[in-house]
Amino acid sequence: MQRLLAGLLFLSLGMVSQTVLANASAISYPEKPVRIVVPYPPGGFNDTLGRLMANKLADKLGQPFIVENKPGAGTMIGSALVAKAAPDGYTLLVNQFPFAVNPWLYPDITYDTKKDFAPVMLAGRSPMVLVVNSKSQINSVQDLLNKARAQPGAINYGSSGSGSSNHLAMALFEAMSGIKMTQIPYKGSTPLLTDLAGGSVEVAFDALPHVLPFIKGGKIRAVAVAGIQRADALPNVPTVDSSGVKGYDVSSWHGFVAPAGTPEAVIVKLNKAMNEVLQMPDVKEVFKVQGVTIDGGTAKAFGTFIDNQLALWKRVVQDGKIVAK
Repeated sequence: MQRLLAGLLFLSLGMVSQTVLANASAISYPEKPVRIVVPYPPGGFNDTLGRLMANKLADKLGQPFIVENKPGAGTMIGSALVAKAAPDGYTLLVNQFPFAVNPWLYPDITYDTKKDFAPVMLAGRSPMVLVVNSKSQINSVQDLLNKARAQPGAINYGSSGSGSSNHLAMALFEAMSGIKMTQIPYKGSTPLLTDLAGGSVEVAFDALPHVLPFIKGGKIRAVAVAGIQRADALPNVPTVDSSGVKGYDVSSWHGFVAPAGTPEAVIVKLNKAMNEVLQMPDVKEVFKVQGVTIDGGTAKAFGTFIDNQLALWKRVVQDGKIVAK
């Protein structure tokens, strides 16, 4: 019995020691440069977010935060790199919409999205926007639904490829409204929106930062916003939810995660600093210009958000028998 008690005491002391060390490490964190992996090429809001946060965190926490662009394989190259990194707070990932979709599109994914990452913070969201050619006779969601129901499969919609965010946004729209259209895949948003402006396809969903320049240039027209609330950048455009497809809500979102096992005290410190960065006036202005709404909040709340996204897109991908091409 004495040996057992001694063993339990030793184990308890060991656990207390580990906790004390982890907390001490968090107090002094960071003690060396931190890398932020962006799984996209330079340019675009995810890269902007990574660099903006890196500059501000360096000022706040006293160590360099260095952005590394690791594009490829639908964000899976950069994500795998972070999943396998040491869980010490010195490697972070900018994660976005594909983070919750890739597990259902790619059976050979090399990491476990649910188990290999620790949420840090949801930085912001930008709703998808339903857009048409500026000369289109489709002026509302109901116009689109009526035409699609009268001519099933006749309407061509553009996407950035099978399994892309705008493809899945339209797949969910079709499922919730009971219509059927025909997908025309493109290699990215720019060629898609260029062809939409030229009339080669009739309609598309795309992220607000992508469509804003085309809308402002008069080349395409916004029909509805895919968020539950209207977008500040498009105040006169109604939501899909209020236009006949109740509950429809699809946003392009942007956040930060770390490798699973990163000390909670480090996560809390990063989360606090990042939330403070989001309240800076110049940061707010960058988000506003890009059409992105600031979120912030706790790491736990971001974890719940990711869980909900995983469940939603699993259902859409599996019910629609969607495969990446």
